[in-house]
Amino acid sequence: MKLTYHGHSVLSIVMKDGQKLLFDPFITGNSLTDLTAEDVETDWILVTHGHSDHIGDMIPIAKRNDATIISIVEICNFAEKNGVKKTHGMNIGGKYDFPFGRVKMVHAQHSSGYEVDGQTLYMGEPAGFILQAEGKTIYHAGDTSNFGDMALFGEAFDIDIAFLPIGDNFTMGPHEAASAAKRLRAKQVVPIHYNTFPVIKQDPEAFVQLLPKNVGKVMRVGETIEI
Repeated sequence: MKLTYHGHSVLSIVMKDGQKLLFDPFITGNSLTDLTAEDVETDWILVTHGHSDHIGDMIPIAKRNDATIISIVEICNFAEKNGVKKTHGMNIGGKYDFPFGRVKMVHAQHSSGYEVDGQTLYMGEPAGFILQAEGKTIYHAGDTSNFGDMALFGEAFDIDIAFLPIGDNFTMGPHEAASAAKRLRAKQVVPIHYNTFPVIKQDPEAFVQLLPKNVGKVMRVGETIEI
Protein backbone atom coordinates (compact mmCIF):
# COMPACT_ATOMS: atom_id res chain seq x y z
CA MET A 1 0.00 0.00 0.00
CA LYS A 2 1.00 3.61 -0.55
CA LEU A 3 0.50 6.24 2.17
CA THR A 4 0.56 9.98 1.46
CA TYR A 5 0.54 12.76 4.04
CA HIS A 6 -1.40 15.90 3.12
CA GLY A 7 -0.82 18.17 6.11
CA HIS A 8 -2.54 18.50 9.49
CA SER A 9 -4.14 15.06 10.07
CA VAL A 10 -4.99 14.27 6.45
CA LEU A 11 -3.73 10.91 5.25
CA SER A 12 -4.56 9.02 2.07
CA ILE A 13 -3.88 5.36 1.38
CA VAL A 14 -4.00 3.52 -1.92
CA MET A 15 -4.25 -0.24 -1.69
CA LYS A 16 -2.64 -2.63 -4.14
CA ASP A 17 -6.04 -3.32 -5.70
CA GLY A 18 -6.61 0.40 -6.24
CA GLN A 19 -9.03 1.10 -3.40
CA LYS A 20 -8.51 4.58 -1.97
CA LEU A 21 -8.89 5.67 1.66
CA LEU A 22 -8.87 9.21 3.04
CA PHE A 23 -8.50 10.06 6.75
CA ASP A 24 -9.80 13.30 8.32
CA PRO A 25 -10.37 15.29 5.09
CA PHE A 26 -9.67 18.82 6.34
CA ILE A 27 -8.70 20.41 3.03
CA THR A 28 -10.55 23.71 2.62
CA GLY A 29 -8.95 26.05 5.14
CA ASN A 30 -5.92 23.79 5.65
CA SER A 31 -2.95 26.08 5.08
CA LEU A 32 -0.54 23.18 4.63
CA THR A 33 -2.32 20.78 2.31
CA ASP A 34 -1.36 19.96 -1.26
CA LEU A 35 -4.95 18.94 -2.11
CA THR A 36 -8.06 20.70 -3.34
CA ALA A 37 -11.39 19.30 -2.19
CA GLU A 38 -12.78 19.39 -5.72
CA ASP A 39 -10.06 17.09 -7.06
CA VAL A 40 -9.84 14.44 -4.34
CA GLU A 41 -10.70 10.91 -5.44
CA THR A 42 -11.50 8.33 -2.78
CA ASP A 43 -13.66 5.29 -2.09
CA TRP A 44 -13.64 5.44 1.71
CA ILE A 45 -13.48 8.35 4.16
CA LEU A 46 -12.46 7.65 7.76
CA VAL A 47 -13.21 10.44 10.23
CA THR A 48 -11.81 10.29 13.76
CA HIS A 49 -14.05 12.92 15.38
CA GLY A 50 -16.39 15.83 14.83
CA HIS A 51 -14.20 18.92 14.99
CA SER A 52 -14.20 21.05 11.86
CA ASP A 53 -10.48 20.51 11.22
CA HIS A 54 -11.14 16.77 10.87
CA ILE A 55 -14.62 16.54 9.35
CA GLY A 56 -13.50 19.23 6.92
CA ASP A 57 -14.77 18.49 3.41
CA MET A 58 -16.19 15.09 4.33
CA ILE A 59 -19.68 15.70 2.96
CA PRO A 60 -18.89 17.18 -0.48
CA ILE A 61 -16.09 14.68 -1.08
CA ALA A 62 -18.33 11.76 -0.13
CA LYS A 63 -21.14 12.98 -2.37
CA ARG A 64 -18.95 13.64 -5.39
CA ASN A 65 -17.12 10.30 -5.14
CA ASP A 66 -20.08 8.22 -3.92
CA ALA A 67 -17.67 7.26 -1.13
CA THR A 68 -18.51 5.50 2.12
CA ILE A 69 -17.90 7.39 5.36
CA ILE A 70 -16.57 5.29 8.25
CA SER A 71 -16.89 6.99 11.61
CA ILE A 72 -18.62 7.00 14.98
CA VAL A 73 -22.37 6.56 14.57
CA GLU A 74 -23.25 10.18 15.38
CA ILE A 75 -21.02 11.51 12.61
CA CYS A 76 -22.49 8.99 10.17
CA ASN A 77 -26.00 10.09 11.16
CA PHE A 78 -24.99 13.71 10.59
CA ALA A 79 -23.61 12.83 7.16
CA GLU A 80 -26.78 10.98 6.17
CA LYS A 81 -28.94 13.93 7.22
CA ASN A 82 -26.79 16.06 4.93
CA GLY A 83 -27.31 13.89 1.88
CA VAL A 84 -24.52 11.31 2.06
CA LYS A 85 -25.84 7.98 0.82
CA LYS A 86 -23.20 5.56 2.07
CA THR A 87 -21.97 5.41 5.67
CA HIS A 88 -20.74 2.76 8.07
CA GLY A 89 -21.20 3.67 11.71
CA MET A 90 -18.92 2.18 14.36
CA ASN A 91 -18.22 2.67 18.04
CA ILE A 92 -15.28 2.46 20.41
CA GLY A 93 -13.88 -1.05 20.71
CA GLY A 94 -15.62 -2.39 17.63
CA LYS A 95 -14.00 -3.76 14.51
CA TYR A 96 -15.25 -4.56 11.02
CA ASP A 97 -13.83 -6.27 7.95
CA PHE A 98 -14.16 -4.01 4.92
CA PRO A 99 -13.19 -4.92 1.35
CA PHE A 100 -9.83 -3.16 1.86
CA GLY A 101 -9.02 -4.58 5.32
CA ARG A 102 -10.01 -4.64 8.98
CA VAL A 103 -10.71 -1.43 10.90
CA LYS A 104 -10.69 -1.28 14.70
CA MET A 105 -12.11 1.86 16.30
CA VAL A 106 -10.22 2.72 19.47
CA HIS A 107 -10.44 5.32 22.21
CA ALA A 108 -9.01 8.83 21.91
CA GLN A 109 -8.82 11.28 24.80
CA HIS A 110 -10.30 14.45 23.34
CA SER A 111 -13.70 16.05 22.61
CA SER A 112 -15.99 16.07 19.60
CA GLY A 113 -18.46 18.73 18.52
CA TYR A 114 -19.37 20.49 15.29
CA GLU A 115 -20.78 23.99 14.99
CA VAL A 116 -23.84 24.54 12.79
CA ASP A 117 -25.67 27.89 12.74
CA GLY A 118 -24.03 28.97 15.97
CA GLN A 119 -24.94 25.76 17.79
CA THR A 120 -22.48 23.03 18.74
CA LEU A 121 -23.77 19.59 17.80
CA TYR A 122 -22.72 16.52 19.76
CA MET A 123 -20.77 14.26 17.41
CA GLY A 124 -20.18 11.22 19.56
CA GLU A 125 -16.95 10.16 21.18
CA PRO A 126 -13.59 10.93 19.56
CA ALA A 127 -11.72 7.93 18.23
CA GLY A 128 -8.62 6.58 16.58
CA PHE A 129 -8.40 3.93 13.89
CA ILE A 130 -6.23 0.83 13.69
CA LEU A 131 -6.16 -0.46 10.13
CA GLN A 132 -4.96 -3.97 9.31
CA ALA A 133 -4.52 -4.54 5.59
CA GLU A 134 -2.08 -6.26 3.25
CA GLY A 135 -0.19 -7.70 6.21
CA LYS A 136 0.47 -4.26 7.73
CA THR A 137 -0.97 -2.37 10.71
CA ILE A 138 -1.45 1.40 10.72
CA TYR A 139 -2.65 3.47 13.68
CA HIS A 140 -4.15 6.92 13.07
CA ALA A 141 -4.63 8.42 16.52
CA GLY A 142 -6.82 11.36 15.51
CA ASP A 143 -6.66 14.05 18.20
CA THR A 144 -5.70 12.74 21.61
CA SER A 145 -3.65 13.11 24.74
CA ASN A 146 -1.29 10.42 25.94
CA PHE A 147 -3.22 7.79 27.92
CA GLY A 148 -2.37 4.50 29.55
CA ASP A 149 -4.51 2.26 27.37
CA MET A 150 -2.23 2.98 24.42
CA ALA A 151 -0.07 0.27 25.97
CA LEU A 152 -2.93 -2.16 25.31
CA PHE A 153 -2.90 -1.16 21.64
CA GLY A 154 0.80 -1.96 21.57
CA GLU A 155 0.17 -5.35 23.16
CA ALA A 156 -2.75 -6.28 20.92
CA PHE A 157 -1.31 -5.05 17.62
CA ASP A 158 2.08 -5.17 15.94
CA ILE A 159 1.90 -1.58 14.71
CA ASP A 160 4.00 -0.80 11.65
CA ILE A 161 3.28 2.94 11.50
CA ALA A 162 1.62 5.21 14.05
CA PHE A 163 0.45 8.70 13.09
CA LEU A 164 0.47 10.76 16.30
CA PRO A 165 -0.50 14.40 16.94
CA ILE A 166 2.28 16.55 18.41
CA GLY A 167 0.85 20.08 18.20
CA ASP A 168 0.12 20.54 21.92
CA ASN A 169 -2.61 22.92 23.17
CA PHE A 170 -5.45 20.85 21.64
CA THR A 171 -3.65 17.48 21.77
CA MET A 172 -0.57 16.01 23.36
CA GLY A 173 2.71 17.76 22.68
CA PRO A 174 6.01 16.29 21.48
CA HIS A 175 7.17 14.85 24.81
CA GLU A 176 3.79 13.26 25.56
CA ALA A 177 3.64 11.89 22.03
CA ALA A 178 7.08 10.36 22.49
CA SER A 179 5.81 8.66 25.64
CA ALA A 180 2.77 7.43 23.71
CA ALA A 181 5.04 6.05 21.00
CA LYS A 182 6.90 4.05 23.63
CA ARG A 183 3.63 2.57 24.88
CA LEU A 184 2.51 1.73 21.34
CA ARG A 185 5.82 0.07 20.39
CA ALA A 186 5.28 1.10 16.78
CA LYS A 187 8.07 0.35 14.33
CA GLN A 188 7.72 3.83 12.84
CA VAL A 189 6.08 7.02 14.13
CA VAL A 190 4.99 9.96 11.98
CA PRO A 191 4.04 13.29 13.60
CA ILE A 192 0.78 14.95 12.52
CA HIS A 193 -1.49 17.82 13.63
CA TYR A 194 1.14 20.54 13.91
CA ASN A 195 2.01 23.92 12.28
CA THR A 196 -1.41 24.36 10.66
CA PHE A 197 -2.19 27.19 13.08
CA PRO A 198 0.17 29.33 15.20
CA VAL A 199 -1.11 27.79 18.43
CA ILE A 200 0.11 24.31 17.38
CA LYS A 201 3.49 25.33 15.99
CA GLN A 202 6.11 22.63 16.60
CA ASP A 203 9.42 21.40 15.22
CA PRO A 204 8.74 17.85 13.99
CA GLU A 205 12.45 17.09 13.71
CA ALA A 206 12.86 17.85 17.41
CA PHE A 207 10.08 15.35 18.10
CA VAL A 208 11.89 12.71 16.07
CA GLN A 209 14.97 13.23 18.24
CA LEU A 210 12.92 12.18 21.28
CA LEU A 211 12.36 8.73 19.75
CA PRO A 212 14.72 5.79 19.39
CA LYS A 213 16.96 5.91 16.33
CA ASN A 214 15.16 5.23 13.02
CA VAL A 215 11.70 5.16 14.64
CA GLY A 216 10.56 8.71 13.91
CA LYS A 217 9.91 9.96 10.40
CA VAL A 218 8.81 13.42 9.31
CA MET A 219 6.68 13.13 6.18
CA ARG A 220 6.66 16.20 3.98
CA VAL A 221 3.28 17.37 2.72
CA GLY A 222 2.61 15.40 -0.44
CA GLU A 223 5.22 12.76 0.39
CA THR A 224 4.33 9.13 -0.30
CA ILE A 225 5.80 6.05 1.32
CA GLU A 226 5.14 2.45 0.37
CA ILE A 227 4.94 -0.36 2.88
